[in-house]
Amino acid sequence: MLLQDAPPDTSAYMVAGYAVFFVISAIYLASLLVRRHNLEQDFKTLESIEAEANRAPTRIASAETSRGRVSGSKKAAAQRKQARKKVTRRK
Repeated sequence: MLLQDAPPDTSAYMVAGYAVFFVISAIYLASLLVRRHNLEQDFKTLESIEAEANRAPTRIASAETSRGRVSGSKKAAAQRKQARKKVTRRK
């Protein structure tokens, strides 16, 4: 008498739970992929800035050392500043 009733059917809740889990997992995975892509772009930008900075001082070193400063070219400085802005905007 007491246990004659069948338990309620909760399979719909189980399916809904799995669906929510997979949707959240897919969003997280997409977020990781976007972050990786942005990190690769930042790395390429920093490499190009470093390469430009390594090339620039050889061309202007004689002119700037005579003035008492070696800071790189204005173009390289502007590129570094722009790269810093990109990196800080993404955070």
